[in-house]
Parts: sequence; structure tokens; C-alpha cells
Amino acid sequence: MTMLCLSAFFFSLNKTIVLEINLFSLSSMDFSLMIIFDKISVGFSMIVTLISGSVFLFAQKYMEEDPFCGRFIWILLSFVISMNLLIFSGSIFFLLLGWDGLGITSFALIIYYESKESQLAGFQTLLVNRIGDVIIVLSVFLFLSEGQLTLISMSNSMFYSSGLILMLCIAALTKSAQFPFSSWLPAAMAAPTPVSALVHSSTLVTAGIFIIIRLSMNLDLDEMICGILMMCGSITCLLGGWAATYENDVKKIIALSTLSQLGVMVFSLGLNLPALALFHLYTHALFKALLFLAAGHILMVTFGSQDIRMIGGVGMLMPFTCVMFNISSLCLVGAPFMSAFYSKHMILEKMLMSPINFISVLVMLVATLMTAKYVSRTLKAICWNKTGTFLLSSYSGIYTFLPVLVLALGAIFGGKVILSMDISNFEFSFLPSSSSMLINMITVLGVYMGLIENNLMKKSFFLSTLFFLTPLIYGSTKPLSLALSKMKILDQGWIEPYFLIKNKIYWIGAKVSSSGIWPDTRILISASFIIFCLLNGTLFNN
Repeated sequence: MTMLCLSAFFFSLNKTIVLEINLFSLSSMDFSLMIIFDKISVGFSMIVTLISGSVFLFAQKYMEEDPFCGRFIWILLSFVISMNLLIFSGSIFFLLLGWDGLGITSFALIIYYESKESQLAGFQTLLVNRIGDVIIVLSVFLFLSEGQLTLISMSNSMFYSSGLILMLCIAALTKSAQFPFSSWLPAAMAAPTPVSALVHSSTLVTAGIFIIIRLSMNLDLDEMICGILMMCGSITCLLGGWAATYENDVKKIIALSTLSQLGVMVFSLGLNLPALALFHLYTHALFKALLFLAAGHILMVTFGSQDIRMIGGVGMLMPFTCVMFNISSLCLVGAPFMSAFYSKHMILEKMLMSPINFISVLVMLVATLMTAKYVSRTLKAICWNKTGTFLLSSYSGIYTFLPVLVLALGAIFGGKVILSMDISNFEFSFLPSSSSMLINMITVLGVYMGLIENNLMKKSFFLSTLFFLTPLIYGSTKPLSLALSKMKILDQGWIEPYFLIKNKIYWIGAKVSSSGIWPDTRILISASFIIFCLLNGTLFNN
């Protein structure tokens, strides 16, 4: 409630308060801790504290049989405090305090159950996030060469500006699980459900995006960095949505949906729309926390079963939880008049307005189709299917009813309220009606494909390993000999299709040559390669 009053105050005044604590000075350069209070930091902290309060209430019931529940709550509290330190940071030292705090506490929470799977997932998360930590530590040398250590004083006129911004953006992409650093996010599902609700909504994965938003508000990102963000965002969005269509674990489906929505935010930053990315960050945090708490309530009454083929019929026994699951799923699709509709739909419309290449637009439209497909498939299996397993009696105490209700109100009305509080979230799109209806038609097509799809689908190794990223990172968490043996999986993944395609091309060429239609196989292969290059260059041009 305190952060809500503060955010209303800063939204109305539109002012920034900077608190700087000078630690020491060396060679005319001040080493200080800087705290920034403005509508961005206070508003995001309000969202984080609202979701954290709801998750803490839910964790009291979810973890009541755990003998170390008190220790779990303290680690979770330190995780939230680290995120707030990062949100209010204005200097590189204060940023590292919150950044490393998030890494250490997230590792402790992921390995909380102390199983082999949890330990491997924790080390995989720590390993990928360490890449970003090292890059931020190396960026300190560029800050020192510029004679300042604060983020708000950065400008495009700095000599090392482009290199410094590029390093910070790459570090942010590792923390936000963008391609090719995406493999740790589904692995983090080994943590308890309250941890997942915090990690995937408003804390760990949003830290990197928040840093890029903070940089974009102070200076203009150059064309190369925007291109990198656009490419990583679109591929991550497609990767998360496509992999979720072949997944049967409900928590992994929600984790991959987080990956898809993070790709939408990074793509918005690539379009140079940081205010719209921040708006979608707010709305996504509200409905994703609701989705995880609803899924956690379902797991509580199904003896921990996470397979969507086995937990059907929840809607008959738990109508309140089923309604909450449907509300959050509609937000995920971007259904009209839900909170995410005001942000996600506008990002897609601004994409159709922008002079970007055809490949990026096509990838995002296919990702939108896949999102609607896996959401309708999950709803059909969980809420609209017949009972597949024995369920416990529904429990709806104050610890499960109140947090879910608060987040549901945020998921329904949050978008409109935030839009009316801050005028900078308003965006205008000028599109023909056919282009605007294209987004809705793709969403409807995806819903139809998910409804007619059979749940007994064969799992795809290519997609379930996130384009073979998982065996690559998973092997590196083991000794070198085991890591080298894991390369056999990569051979089966990448090299075998390459040889298969090559042999097919030579076989077709040999058949054509023997028929007398084409004189030489090499000419056929060369012509095919030239046509491919011409098409590739045409598609990638603006």
C-alpha cells in the first residue's frame, strides 16, 4: 500500500528524486551509491511488492508441511529485497549489489528440494547468469575510462558509449533468458511453485529487461543494438511458443510462455519503444503470477501431478481456480479488454507500422499463432476435459483465495488503470483494417488449431531442447569428459540432418542428370545455392 501511494504521487508529479551517497573520491572521480526515485522505479517496485505479498500468502499454505518453511520464506524475502535494490539502483556498484543478490538467492531457491534434478538446474542457471555477471564487471573498466560510474549520466556523446551499451545489453539478455541463453529458464522449474511465480513474473527474468528500459529512457540505442534486440526477441518468442505446443508438463508450459512474452518485450525494445515494453512488463507480471498461483493450487489437489493429460476435470471440482486459470490464459493470448491486450496488441500493431525486415514480422506472427495454439490446448486439457486422475477435495482458504483474487483484479483491470495513470503509455497506430484484423485472425486460427489437436503428441527433441541449447549447457555443468560425450547428442541434432539433406540433394541431382534433363549435378547445386542467396538477400532487406 505504501508503494501504491508513492507510485500515484510520482505518476502525478512526473519528477525524479536522486539520492547519492558518496563513498570516497579518487583522482577527481567519485565512487558513490546512487538511488533513483521516479515513476519507473517506484511503479515497478509497486508491482513487485504487490506480487510478492500475494506469493508470500500463498506460500504459507503451499509450504506448510515443509519443516524448513521459515528458512524458505527468509530466502524468498532476500530475493525480493535484491530485486528492489536493482530497481532503485542508479550507479554500477548499487546495480551489482542487486544483480549478484538475485543470482545467489535464485540459486539457493532453485536447489531448495536438494534433488539431483534441482542441483543440475541450479548450476545451469548459475552458469548462464555468470556470463552476464562477468560482462557487467568488465564494463566497469569502460565506466572508469569515461570518468563516471552512474547510469543516468550516460549519453551518446561518450567515447565508449556504443561498446558500453552493447555490453550491458548482452548481460541483460543473459539474465532475461533470451536466445541463445534461454535454456536455464525451463530448468528453473525445479524450484517450488511460489518461487516460480516470483521468478517468472516480476523478479529475476525481468531484471535484464528493466536495465535495457532504463538505458533506453536516458539515451537512444543505435541501429546495431536495436537489430540485435529485435533478432533475439523474435527468435525467443518463436522458440518459447513453438516448444510449448509439444510440452505436457503444465509448469514447463507456463515457463515457456514466459520465454515467449519476454521475447515480445525485447522485440518492443528493438523497435525503440521502451515505454510500451515497460507497460507490457507490468501487465505480464500481474497475469503470469496469477497463472502460476492457479497452477500451484491445481498441483496441491492432484498430489503434485503436473502432466496435463492426467489432471483434467479440474473445472468441475475447482470452479474458482478454473476461472482464474482461464482469465490468466486469456491475458496470455492478448484477448480484448484484458490487461495484456492494451500492451501486447499495440506492440504487434507498431511492428506492422515499422520499416523492419519481413523475416522479423513473419517470425512474430508465427509466434503469435503458436501462443494461441498452446494456450487453447492447455485449457482444453485441464479445464474442459474429463477427469483423468483422482483429485483431493478442493481447498480454498484465505491463504489461497485472497492472493489469487488480488492478482485476478490486476490481470483484468491492471492494463486500463496503468494506462490511465501514465500518459506516456499511450501509443497510436495508423494501420489499414486488414492489417489490424490480421493479428486477430492469426490468434483465432491458433485457438482453433489448439482445440482440434490431439494431446497425445510425440515430443520433438529439436523443440524440447530449445534448438539443442539444453544439451550444450547441460553438458558444460559436468566434468569435461562427460561434456565431450554430450556432443554426440548435438551430432544427432545438427550434423545428421545436414548429411541427410546433402545426400538428398545429390540423389536428386543424380536422378536429373541420368534422365538427360540437366547435364551436370554440380550446375544444379550451384543454381539452387544462388537462388537461395538471392531470396535470402531479398527477404532480409528492409
